[in-house]
Amino acid sequence: MEDATLFHLLEDYEKLSSKFFHVETRILSILNFRDLFNVLLKEIESVFAIPYVWLALIEDSEAGRLLPLLETEQDLALRLKRIDGLRFAELLGAGRAPLLADRDLNTFSDLFPEPSKGRLGSLAVVPLFLGGRLIGSLNLGDENPERYTPDKDSVFLQQLGVKVSLCLSNVTAHEKLSFLAYHDALTGLLNRRVMKRVLERECNRCRRYGHALSLVFIDLDDFKAVNDTWGHETGDALLRHWAQLLEGCTRASDIAARFAGDEFVVILPASDRAAAEQLMARVLKTARRRPLKTPSAQIPVTLSYGIATMGEEAGDTPETLLKRADRHLYEAKKEKPHRSGARTGLGLFRFVPGAGAKKKP
Repeated sequence: MEDATLFHLLEDYEKLSSKFFHVETRILSILNFRDLFNVLLKEIESVFAIPYVWLALIEDSEAGRLLPLLETEQDLALRLKRIDGLRFAELLGAGRAPLLADRDLNTFSDLFPEPSKGRLGSLAVVPLFLGGRLIGSLNLGDENPERYTPDKDSVFLQQLGVKVSLCLSNVTAHEKLSFLAYHDALTGLLNRRVMKRVLERECNRCRRYGHALSLVFIDLDDFKAVNDTWGHETGDALLRHWAQLLEGCTRASDIAARFAGDEFVVILPASDRAAAEQLMARVLKTARRRPLKTPSAQIPVTLSYGIATMGEEAGDTPETLLKRADRHLYEAKKEKPHRSGARTGLGLFRFVPGAGAKKKP
């Protein structure tokens, strides 16, 4: 009788190992988030007959920061839950082992995707790591309360977590490379090379269909003073802050890009000069309201810009649009009154009383 029981245990183990091998082979071939959600998680669901399989990713983790790439995925709500890092730590504590629960599941509701809320009888939360840092969890849910009871052996779940962590590591590295091929690493905006390709496409579309097209060339004022006074880290923070302001003011159809240094370009399809001026009025108003706040100062976002609109000159091309907008930008900067504190930063920054931070030596 004992031999028969042992035989069945070995048989079950072999079947389970075979399933893990099948999933592992799929893991090795996945290099993007789309396949991670649409292939791997569904594969786990199918192979192991688990009704609910999804990921919870910490928003400010390396993998979590790349999730905007998936904003257009319709199936995302079924496969992903974003969660604050502090809240995630409260739920899982410092342990690295899978957590199994079959009661008081509402405690873990912050981990649940919307479709599974109220349906789960038991839950397995498998921690995931990237470079040794906790980034989220693989979550397995079943309506059967006996599927994931706390007394169950979780060694296979832990192995599955290692496999999925490996997959996430590969996916994140690949997605970062893909992102950097099209985007500026510091601000997240499109890079100069891609911007030029987009501008050429929009110019061709403008000529073909007779649509309006405008381009804005933007330069941050006194940016060198920020670097000289507060250091390059603060300068980088100002560029990131400005990029967020700019994206918040533009339409989904507009294209914002970092041209070089503190220079930016915004391509405005279906926009004449008046529309471009309206956009920049909104941008300037937003920039005035939202300075960069550091522990020691509030640094205003001040800028100059030049606008060029397709058709203002005969034979307009992407190159002539850029040059004309750049020329108008230069003229706008020349017309601004000289400020005596531009080189030292005096008059450009409003200090926060009692902050105690020092300027860059």
